Amino acid sequence: MLPLGTSAPDFLLPDTNGKIVSLAGFKNAPALLVIFMCNHCPYVKHIRNGLAKLARDYAPKNVAMVGINANDAENYPEDSPAKMKDEVKNAGYIFPYLFDETQSVAKNYRAACTPDIVLFDKNQKLVY
Repeated sequence: MLPLGTSAPDFLLPDTNGKIVSLAGFKNAPALLVIFMCNHCPYVKHIRNGLAKLARDYAPKNVAMVGINANDAENYPEDSPAKMKDEVKNAGYIFPYLFDETQSVAKNYRAACTPDIVLFDKNQKLVY
């Protein structure tokens, strides 16, 4: 895990519609929850409804959420960008679900498993 107080590592990744999303896009949020997740993980499946609800509950407070999938789509076809798009629809996610094809963002965040969840404050410093 990154040490508490660490600045959020930058990222520039495509969402399920091909739009490029960056860390800078969340600079005005009072908090940012980053979730390393994937479609096939049984633990993510277990909390997917809760993640969708959490996003809906905190959106009015401008708390930002972003999901990042760093799985190799060749080895895990169910985690491909096309399947991620289906997952957004089926799970009811209102937050961006991004694809980290090179796994570089996951490495920068020291994400070790799914789900791996980190919370940053308004200054984009790690608080949890």
